[in-house]
Amino acid sequence: MSAPVPASRNAAIDHIRILLTALVVFHHVAIAYGGSGGWYFREQPNASNLLLVLFNATNQSWFMGFFFLLAGYFTPPSVERKGPARYAADRLLRLGVPLLVYFFFISTFTIALARTHEGHALWSGWAQMIREREFGPGPLWFAEALLLLAAGYLLWRRLHPAPAAKRHVIHDTSAAPRTPGLPSFRALAFTAVALGLVNFVVRLAIPVGQDVLWLQLGYFPCYLWLFAAGCAASRSHLLETVTFAQARPWLIVSALVAVTLPVLVVVQRGVGGFLGGWNLNALFYALWDPFVAAGAILGLLWFARTRWSRATPLTAALARSAFPAFIVHPPVAVACSLLAAGWTLPALAKFALVGMLATAGSFAVGGLLRAIPGAARIL
Repeated sequence: MSAPVPASRNAAIDHIRILLTALVVFHHVAIAYGGSGGWYFREQPNASNLLLVLFNATNQSWFMGFFFLLAGYFTPPSVERKGPARYAADRLLRLGVPLLVYFFFISTFTIALARTHEGHALWSGWAQMIREREFGPGPLWFAEALLLLAAGYLLWRRLHPAPAAKRHVIHDTSAAPRTPGLPSFRALAFTAVALGLVNFVVRLAIPVGQDVLWLQLGYFPCYLWLFAAGCAASRSHLLETVTFAQARPWLIVSALVAVTLPVLVVVQRGVGGFLGGWNLNALFYALWDPFVAAGAILGLLWFARTRWSRATPLTAALARSAFPAFIVHPPVAVACSLLAAGWTLPALAKFALVGMLATAGSFAVGGLLRAIPGAARIL
């Protein structure tokens, strides 16, 4: 067994990032085999597999929000350490460059790759996609959103300078935690209701699935709140101190709430759209999201801190490759789905096998990209 690597950063949070990145890959692979959502390649019709639809819905309720929470958590110390100008330049390099590369090249290549299943040639098809300007950020909408939030945070700090404080240091949190300042259960429940109602109102105008500048604003009330919560939690290291006593009630509530969605889908199938509109299903789904997210996020923060905080050479390498894996996973996942197209297996079996293959492939390609001289500065 390999010896653990020295703890130079928070391994628990690194492990969460690895898990979230893997879930992104599985989330998109699920769409190919009957889940719900937009994706480059489908072998089964959209929303044709109820289990995968529920998998997508449950993931969507929390995993991207968790990314925003972590992004907010590391924003204030990064600004304090680098200064506003260097921080802005760093964000443009580390987020803007991957966004542009994906927008103009990887997106068109992934579309052309998916079209080979219909008999089209890959390289001439790629050139055609570029000529037809089939550009888009794909999953790199996340980088677009983070650039906007980074600009918003810098403006906020310009108007409201941060108080003097010691530099934020990521430390080993396997020891007994300090008394945290997590809001009470009642306060978090009130926040979940408020966010759900804001979701509902936003989705009246912009339903889930409708983009504005490639951003699905129907999910953004929770994303914005979690980014802001991460910023606020940064100074007290709050995410590194979540206890089981704090996570337990939300684990129970979130589990109970999560199982209500499949029941409602079966009982009220076709009675009002869940993705937006003036109806009870849309209101239910808007409230469902933040209540499921609370338990998933707090539970995983507690579990990673207490049960998954020991770094190894493998997890350290995976953590370094997580962002490049996120960037390249669309063509890797599509390639894996094309490879499996001739397999005579049930959709769920293909989902599991292709998901594992695509996840491993995405991290492997991400690691190779980081090995290119100079690439680690961006990736």
